[in-house]
Formats: sequence, C-alpha cells, structure tokens
Amino acid sequence: MSYDTLPPLIQHPQHPITALSFDPVSDILWSGSSSGVVSAYYGSTYARGIAFPAASGQIRPVNRILVSEKDVKASSETGVGTWAKGGANKWYYKSTHTTSTFVEHPTLSNTLVIASSSTPEFTIINSATGAAIRQIPAPPIVTHLKASQSLLVSGASNGYIRTHDLRSSSRKDGESSIMAHSGGIQGLEVSGSFVYSCGWGIRQSRPYADTLVKVFDLRALKPLPPIPFPLGPSHILVHPKKSSSLVIVSSQGSVNMVDVLAPHQAGNFQQLSIASYVTATAFSPTGAYLAFGDADGCVHFLTSATTEESHVPWNGFEGQPVPWADPPEVLPEVDWTPSTPLNSIGMPHYSTPLLSGSALLSIGSSYHPPPAKIPEQVLNSMRSIDFVGYATLPKELRGKRNLAPKEVINKDEGRFRSKVSRGVTNDQPPSPSVDKFQRPEIPKYWRKTDIKYSKFGIEDFDFGFYNKTSYSGLETHIMNSYTNAIVQALFYTIPLRQHAKSHITIACQREHCLLCEFGFVSRMLEDAKGTNCQTSNFCKIIGRMPQALPLGLVDYTTEGNSPDYATMIQQFNRFLLEEMATEGDTSPSNPLVVSPSLRTAPEPIPSPVTQLFGFESKETITCGHCGAKKEKESTTRLIDLIYPRKDQIIAQPALRFTDLLSSSLNRDTTYKAPCQVCKHIATFRSRRGVPHSCLPVLLSINAAVFNEDQHQFWLDSNRRGQTERFLTSEVSLNLEGEGQWPVEYDLRAMVVEVRVGPKAAHLAAVVKIPTAELDDPSASPWFVFNDFVVENITEDEALGFPSQWKVPCVLYFERRDFVDELDYSGFPKQLDPAILLQLTTLSKNMNPTNLKHEVLRYEELPKPGTVVAIDAEFVALQQEETEFRTDGTKKVLRPSQLTLARVSVLRGSGPKSGKPFIDDYIHTTDTIVDYLTEFSGITYGDLDPMLSPHTLLPLKVVYKKLRLLVDLGCIFIGHGLSKDFRIINLFVPPEQVIDTVDLYFIRERQRRISLRFLSWYLLKETIQIDTHDSIEDARAALLLYQKYQQFEEEGQFDAILEEIYREGRKLNWKAPVEGGATSTPSKSNTPYPAPSSPPRSGVMGNPMMNPSAFLPSLHPAFSPPPHLQGLPMNFMDPRMMFAASWNSGGLPPQPQSPQGNGRR
Repeated sequence: MSYDTLPPLIQHPQHPITALSFDPVSDILWSGSSSGVVSAYYGSTYARGIAFPAASGQIRPVNRILVSEKDVKASSETGVGTWAKGGANKWYYKSTHTTSTFVEHPTLSNTLVIASSSTPEFTIINSATGAAIRQIPAPPIVTHLKASQSLLVSGASNGYIRTHDLRSSSRKDGESSIMAHSGGIQGLEVSGSFVYSCGWGIRQSRPYADTLVKVFDLRALKPLPPIPFPLGPSHILVHPKKSSSLVIVSSQGSVNMVDVLAPHQAGNFQQLSIASYVTATAFSPTGAYLAFGDADGCVHFLTSATTEESHVPWNGFEGQPVPWADPPEVLPEVDWTPSTPLNSIGMPHYSTPLLSGSALLSIGSSYHPPPAKIPEQVLNSMRSIDFVGYATLPKELRGKRNLAPKEVINKDEGRFRSKVSRGVTNDQPPSPSVDKFQRPEIPKYWRKTDIKYSKFGIEDFDFGFYNKTSYSGLETHIMNSYTNAIVQALFYTIPLRQHAKSHITIACQREHCLLCEFGFVSRMLEDAKGTNCQTSNFCKIIGRMPQALPLGLVDYTTEGNSPDYATMIQQFNRFLLEEMATEGDTSPSNPLVVSPSLRTAPEPIPSPVTQLFGFESKETITCGHCGAKKEKESTTRLIDLIYPRKDQIIAQPALRFTDLLSSSLNRDTTYKAPCQVCKHIATFRSRRGVPHSCLPVLLSINAAVFNEDQHQFWLDSNRRGQTERFLTSEVSLNLEGEGQWPVEYDLRAMVVEVRVGPKAAHLAAVVKIPTAELDDPSASPWFVFNDFVVENITEDEALGFPSQWKVPCVLYFERRDFVDELDYSGFPKQLDPAILLQLTTLSKNMNPTNLKHEVLRYEELPKPGTVVAIDAEFVALQQEETEFRTDGTKKVLRPSQLTLARVSVLRGSGPKSGKPFIDDYIHTTDTIVDYLTEFSGITYGDLDPMLSPHTLLPLKVVYKKLRLLVDLGCIFIGHGLSKDFRIINLFVPPEQVIDTVDLYFIRERQRRISLRFLSWYLLKETIQIDTHDSIEDARAALLLYQKYQQFEEEGQFDAILEEIYREGRKLNWKAPVEGGATSTPSKSNTPYPAPSSPPRSGVMGNPMMNPSAFLPSLHPAFSPPPHLQGLPMNFMDPRMMFAASWNSGGLPPQPQSPQGNGRR
C-alpha cells in the first residue's frame, strides 16, 4: 500500500502539537497543543471548529486525546477531563500530582486508569462522573500506558516495560517487567500478543536514539527479534486494520511502513517536508490517513486514498454530522418578591464536599498504639517496692542519650556588607563549598564560589569584593543559572547584542521569548558598569519553553548531584540559536544586516540571527548499493567539531584547530537507511560541503569534548615541541584550496567547564572584550566571567588548557572582514512611548470606574529628569529554607523566592503630582505559595484574569513600561528601592534613584528607618495599618522627599534627623497606634481619588490579541476622551501584547539590613 502527501494543516497561533486523534464517527481531526487547547478540524478543508482548554485554569500541554462516539477525553499535567463534542465540559478530575497519561481500563467498562509522573500510583476513576474510585501502587515515573485485552502495559522513564494485571490483589503477583531502553521509553504500542517500543539508549554516558524498535511477547514479556530503523525511531503506530503493519516515524519526519512478520523486506518509505521535528502522530480509523504534528504547529498528512477517492472522510464513512459549539444555557428569570423562597436561586457549581453535608467529627479517639515492650535485661534486674518496679538501666542500653553528634561548623560564611560596615572584614574570599576536592593548580577565580546568606538576606552579600572591574557578573542563586556563561559570551558578541536590544523595542507577540529576555539582560549589563546583575527572568523563561524539558535543559540540580553541564550548555547553545532565529523573524520585513556588497542576500531575507550565524551547505548523499545520488541544501547555525578516530590520530600527530574546524565544516558521514530507488536498506555516504562565500559573520562551535581522547587535543601538555597552542585567537579558513583568499576569524568568547572534583563542575566564560569597551586599551582584553567573579587574565591563560580541570564547551568567532561592516540602520532603537498612554488589561472583571490611576497624556510623557514615585509589592513562590545548627545559630540555605505582583508609579511634579499613572497587577503562571497579604496587600483573585477587578498585565508588558521610564531618564523616588529593583530584575543607574531610606539615615547609627515611622513622625499620617498599598507607600516616599527638600532649604535637616533617631529609640522604632500612650497623628483613611474621567484606551481589554475563544475581548466600557474622538487610535501596536495563561497567583517579612532597605 502506497501513501501520498496532502497539504499540511497550519494552526494559528502556531503552538507545538502535542497530541492528535481522529474522530471514529465524524470527519474530524482533534488536535492538542502545548498551549493546553484542544481544537477540532473538519474534513479536507481543515476548517477549524470547536476549541476548548484541557487544563484547569492553567496553560499546560495536552498529553493525550481519546475520542469516543459521544465525547472527547483529554489530559494535561493538571488532570483528565471529558468534554462533549460541542465543547461543553462534563467533568474534570484535577489530580494533586502531575498527570503523565491515561488509558481506558483493560477489563472494566466506563473506567479510566491515570498515571502520574510524580508519585508511584495509578488512579482509577469513573469515566462517566470523573469520581476517583481508588489508588493502586505503580512503578515510578510512568510515561506511557496502553491496554491489551486483559492487561495494562506501562512504560517508564527508566526504560522498563511492565505488564499489570489489575484484577490481582497485590502488585507483586500481577506485575512483570523487562528492560527495553536504558535511556527511557519514547513510544509504546500494543497489538494482539505483541508489544512494540522505541526509546533512548545510553552510550558513553550520553543518551542517543536507539535504532531498534523492540518487540516483546505480551504473554511472557520475552524479547523477540527487533525491527531495525537506522534513522532513530521516535514514534510507532499499528495499522488499525492490519495488525501486522507497523508505521515507524523518526523525529526528523522519516516514515517507514514495515510488515512485522517480514521486517527485513523494504517497506514503504516516505519523507515528510518538515522544518522542525515530529511531536505527535495518529492513524485514522480506516488506516487511510496518517497525521503527524510538529513543533511548529503544523499537521502533515499521508493518505492511501486514490485520486478518485480523495473525498473519503477521515473516519472512512459519512458518519455523524460535524458538531458545533454548544450554545450557553439560558439563565432562568426569577420574579423576585418578598415572598420568593431563597431555594429558587440555584447553588453555584462546586467540586469539593460542603461542610453542611459532612458528618460531625468525633472528638478524641479510643484507639491508641500499644505500649513499647520493656527490654528483657530491665525485667531481669527489676525489684518491686509497694507495687512499683525499679531497675537500673543496663550499660548496653545507655548510649549517649540527649547528646547530638558534634558538628564542625565552618565559620567562613562569606563576606557581607554588614560586617564590613562594622569593621569586621576578611580580605580572603570565602572557601568554595567543594574545597576538599580542589586541586592546587586551579586559580581561585576559576573555582566555584557560592553565595552565602546572612540574616539580612542576599542583599547583604558583598558581591563587589569578587569583582573589581567595570564589567558586571551574574548571580547564581536562581534555577538554570548555569546559562550565565553563555549569556556573558553572547553579550560581548556585539552584532547579536544589537539585534536583541532592537527586538525589545518592537511588538513581540510571544509571552515567553528568549530573545526579548536576552535583550533586557543586555540593557541591564550595559547600564550596570560592574554592579552584579541577575538573569532571573531569562532563566525562568527556559523552564517554561515546551521543548526545554525534553532536551534536558532545565537544571533540577540537588545537593550532591552535579549534572553534565558540558553537554547541557552545548545543547542549550543549539536550542538558543534556533529559538532566537524563530523569535526574531519578522518576515517579510526582516532588516538586511549583511550588506549585499559583502554577501549576496537570499530571498526572502531571513531573520537577523540566521544572517549572522547561518551558512548554507550542500549535502550530497550517495547510496552504496545502487549508486543513486541526491543533493539537498540546508542552512546551519552551529558546527559540532568531529574528531579523528584513534587510527587517524597516529597519522595526524600535530593536528591544528584550523584543520579540525575545516574537516568538521566539510564532513563525511555514513549511515544505513532504506533507499527509495533500489528499495534496499543500504549504506549511504553523505558529504557536506560549505562554499567559501557562505561562511557566516559569527561562527558558533560546539567543542563536543565528551571523552579523554578528545580532550587530549586541547591540552597544552600534548603540544610540547610545537610553536603554538592548539587553540589560537585567530583562525584562517580556506575551504576551497589554493587560489582562494582565506577567511580570517577572531575568537570573541568561549564557554569552558571547570572540573573541580569528581562530582563537582561548573561553567565559566572567557571573553575578549571589544576594543571600544575596554577601560585600559594597553591591558589584556581577556577576562574570565565565573558567574559573579570577574578577573582580568592574560591571553595565554585564556586560551591555554593546562590540565584536565579546564574543558572547552562552546566557542564564538567573528569574521574579521564582515563584523565591522554590518548595517544596523534597519534596527529600531527606542521603545514606543505610546505604551504609557494606553490602558490594557487581561482581566475580564475590571471596573474602570474603580481604578485608582490615570494613564499619561501625550503632553505628560516624561523627559530626562522627570521625577516619579514608585513602589512594588511581591508574592512568594518558594519559602525560605533555613538550617539550625547544634550551636544554636541559623543558616539560610536559600532565601524565599519572590515575584512581582503589583507596581505603582506616581507623577512626582506638576498639577497632578501624587496621582498614579501606572498601577498594574502582574499575572503569573507560577504556583504561589504565599500571597503575603499583610505585607503586599495582594489577596486571592487579584492576579486571576477571571476574578481580578484591577488592571492585570503579563510581566513582560509591565517590564517594558519600567524599562521605558529608565530610558527616558526618569528620577525614581521610593523607600528601599534596591530590593524592589533586584526582584523586578531591572538595573537603574544610581544617578536616577533617590531612596528615602538613604536620605533619612545616619551611617554611624547602624539603623535604617521604616517608611511607616517616618510617615508618622514627619507627615503626621499612619500608614500600613492592616496591610500595605503600593500607591500609599509611593505617595508617602514622594512626600518625604519633598519634606527633605524643604528641610535642606531651611537648614534644619540634620537637627530633625537627630530628633527622629531620638524619638525612634524611645518608641522602639514603632509608630504608635490609636489609643496608645503616645498621641498619634490623625490617620488618613481616605482612598486616593479615582480619575474623574475614564482613562483613554487605544487598545482596551485583552492585551494578547490571541483569537482563542476563551480569552477576554475588548472591554466595552472604554472610549477615547472627547478631545481624541475621531482621531486614529494608533498609539500602540496591539501585537506588542502576547498570549498569557490563566492562573492566580504575592513580600515576605525580611529582617532590616543596616545597609539594606528599611521600607517596612
């Protein structure tokens, strides 16, 4: 049976496809995406119909779709639900654990089995009601489930396949297992008495795609001869009408249909035209259609129907009519009179039992554990006196009671600013945490230095002690901070930095955009001038990318467990360039960066990242059996070095880096695959050639050093007797032999792995600072960026590899004749200030008449020196982790993790001084563990788009507003702003910050004064009574600054500050409350007045412009003010907003630091 291709189905928006299923009774294809939406597509026209979210209030990828005659069942990480084909939800089972997949019960009807990847148990639920029936033990981390006639077959991430007889009373009696793939299961199918699987293997401690489809006898779970598939299977499907026909699919889109009874015969081989990789597959009920979803949001089709049969529906027959969206049920009218019974009003839907329906809880219990048995030695020596037994405790039972083991406490806890201010200094850097593994030849600035936490938090750590340069380092206390090295390397690659800085000024539609976050980090590093920074938003985005977790790019490192960072950073390098190329593609309006005079511009013009890093290559593939040749052209953005074999090393003892790079560019490879010409599985030879004129501006190289033999090429000890080291700062490439001018490259940056011990490694960046950014042109331009430790080094140290502790990972070269001739004129340079003139929101429940802020008018746009007041509130995503030691001291292992929840910015001058123009609440998809309402004023529902009455926006939009205010030269006034800006991940130059916590401070007193006390004493107002309000706090800081100016003009400030300190000591720094012993100023409880007229809204409502049905629409209550009516509302491109997911998401009490903030 032969298959032909059909035009692909392209989803809008283009989210990766994660699940596919054909409808058994209608001409429908059901598709699930990484955005958590299940969509229906009708017939050969691909008309989109029903769409509904499969996750409970969150954006989570759809794991699986199961379609029956009457309904659609779908699962995500949050649980499993059933929907009518019209889109109405029947029930949803929200699991307390992460759901990985589900399947119908093999022996019980109307029953589902749900597997979890976070807990070792199966959950049995009723498929008609969604009620949980019971939980049964299961193997850990089950990723695949299939049902046979009587057994349940599971595949786990550890590579085991198991059969489960759910009728058995014990797991031991009803379970069999066999190891299938040592690196994990990727695909699992059951047909009759056979089990088929594909997955990953482990070779040299690295995962690789297993080239065999394993076959097992289901009855005894014994292995049978496997089916070879040299291209690496990632998905397998059994033909629904021919149980012996198997479809094997690779991630690159190679499809082979084989007969399992004759696996060595050439099957029907097809190659999909796919630009990314296959993520989901499905077979139609008749076997006439095959569907393949990819990571670009496209669905590709193969069909066995002939031209005359092209009208055949997907399900093979006319079937039931296509369903459309269910109309909402009309609410009944209630004629309310004084005698109307209250029970005529319906109860709201609820999913948990009501307290009124629960039985009374019994107080106390008559059941107690049995008393502990008295040891025999005690009973033998016991004597009784007046019915009381006495006995001495035998020596062997005494032990060391009530004595804790003696612990050696390391007093070297790091260098803190609070100790420096008190004169307690330590000029030596803290010893790294893996000191017992250190080798004497490793310089200190190459070793890993951990951040220590004092009682004042991370703000007290003296980062400046580790960096005396004007080039900023990056902090390490956040997840995925292993990417700090590659961020530093790419930051000093000027062409990419210019592109990223330009990208943040345009209307990016992506919620999670690595290029945007890299642009924000670049701006922050430019402004910081040596002050330490952090990439918290950039690192957070990595964990939210749907492809990052399968590629192993999320760092879940636990104490004592160090991952293979060398492999991770090289995989991340490839992933980052691909993502940035996609995110920066604005076709057909991509600017031309490389001038046509330097290189012929392709049509259409690709993205700037592809113009900088991409190079075209021509690959010639020759079949070793029939000699058939095939040529194909491709664009590559990265090169993996290919080292010679051991027998070739002897013949090339003096191999140079230039030779190795040239052979890796023009490489020869061999592999086995089915030939479409001769229909045999033959050995193919592939020769890739790169034309001289196609070499890129920036050359990105993965060193691919994965064993000692490959590392030997780089070591200085193996270059004895030779005039130069292996790696040089200049590389000359001549790929076309004599007669051509060589292409000269300069090494710009390099990422290396520093191996301090057998299980301790970290990454560092070696960077050659551009000449224009050097402080001292006569000094060495080479610097090592070891997270927040920055040190100037020589070129010999930068390029040398003295021992096994330094391993190359990623290298970036710049083409000497191109890099200074690039054209950046097509890049936008500034953010559109109209973002400050628009009122946008995600909230569907916002009441514009209750808003406390009024957006700026055009004539109010800030100018350099404009004063604004700012305050922010935060919620906790992770509680503080502390350790109590045996000497009674407490050590902070990890501070609480906070995220921005609300930010308010007030006008600081003019007729509307003190009136807010920004009061945005920030929507987050992270799990909030504590709203910290007492300190933030944030309550449940404030951050939920379906419940919040406030202006609710994604973090990226709010960050752009603050970034614009910094760029416009605003002067920020606030109380304790250093911590606020740190958590927001925004660097503001010191000359643009006026912090009242520093204005009202005497350094010798070692005491920062809280905002509440200053307001009570100077402003005669009591604030922060029950909770905090960012508008109130920002307004208080602004008034305190105005008081400071008044006192300075009158020459009274020093005397008044002394009075404040005397009064503070007398009252223990607590502002008195009403009814206290001290008279209290009158408290102002009047809320700040709302704007007299509705704020203007060029684009009001949903800021994402996403056509999904469940997103909010334009808010009807807004219209332009009278003086703007009739004018085009084009202040802001609505596409600058992007899709945000639904969730609800709040500043914990932090001890006041002598050098930190005193805001609370």
